[in-house]
Amino acid sequence: MEYVQERIATLHEFGDGDGRRRTDLAREAAAAVAETAVVVPMTGREYESPAAERVLGELESLEPEPAAVFVPVRAEPDRIGPFRNWLEEFGLPIRVLWCNAPGVETLLADAGLGGEFGKGRDVWLALGPAADAADAVVVHDADARSYEAGHVRRLLAPLTMEFEFSKGYYARVERGRLYGRLCRLFYEPLVRTLADAHDAPIVDFLGAFRYALAGEFAATADLARRLRAPRTWGLEVGTLGDAYEIAGFDGSAQVDLGRHEHDHRAVAGETGLEGMSREVAATLLSVLEEHGVDPDYGTLPERYRAVGDDLIQQYRADAAINGLAYDPASEREQLARYAESIVPPGPDDTRLPRWIDAPFAPGDVLGATQPWRGRRVGSRSQD
Repeated sequence: MEYVQERIATLHEFGDGDGRRRTDLAREAAAAVAETAVVVPMTGREYESPAAERVLGELESLEPEPAAVFVPVRAEPDRIGPFRNWLEEFGLPIRVLWCNAPGVETLLADAGLGGEFGKGRDVWLALGPAADAADAVVVHDADARSYEAGHVRRLLAPLTMEFEFSKGYYARVERGRLYGRLCRLFYEPLVRTLADAHDAPIVDFLGAFRYALAGEFAATADLARRLRAPRTWGLEVGTLGDAYEIAGFDGSAQVDLGRHEHDHRAVAGETGLEGMSREVAATLLSVLEEHGVDPDYGTLPERYRAVGDDLIQQYRADAAINGLAYDPASEREQLARYAESIVPPGPDDTRLPRWIDAPFAPGDVLGATQPWRGRRVGSRSQD
């Protein structure tokens, strides 16, 4: 049985419990769902996908139901109508936000916030309205084929115990292999490399999370309004950087969500893990520099690869004892690709402002992302 605590509170899944205190906490977490807004970002690939169907179907089973379910969607103009109709078939208080609607581009450009877009910007657009609609916000991806409604309650449980920020972690083992490649082979060895050279609390904080790149987290509405979301794939790391500033070690927790099965991306290319590594690296290194860490970029890639090689030997042993297939050569090839992402981050101009400092109100976002407002489309419309 594994009881290890990190520098932050680590809430394990030990199996069935029979204590009154655990039952009381479960009841409190379940009741908190009614005061929670759930944010589930989607793109065209999630339309009618089995994983997204599973996520939404599980959310339907929550009792009580969430205060709102915000679905920021990035889709082509001819797809948003069918996408919206499909989402509104679920028995949920769905609020669809079309994140690349023409009105969104105008709203952001007029406020001087035009530019790159991606998952981070989509989630940010939903965070303001979600924090206005509820006392807590839960964010999670829509590509987990193993998703369970209980994950919402488990993420909320630390918030009922006066933590401000809660992040999920889970095992990525499926098809007889280890997954979670970007976290295992890029984030973990890079943070370990930095920890070897820098005795800094921010490095300890970032290293305390067992799955730092997981998309599942919960936050108080107050903390959600203070997140400076990077626009693209740096969202998870940027969120941790802000959680360090706002909640710190004592106000942050991580929760065991068991085992997840996700859709998978190719490694190579801008849309693959290689491209994602560049965004993650830029955000991670910006967060560290912001907190006084000054990496030696001349030697950092080489040192990262050495640490990564050591981890690959450990992963190889772990896979072997569990009877899993493992390809060290492929993993080392990924290390080499990811090492090219480790460069000075440049100006940190990809982050969006805290909602408490935003140049417009959440209602303005609702208007821009919902050009159909006033027209009835689907029987469950909450717009």
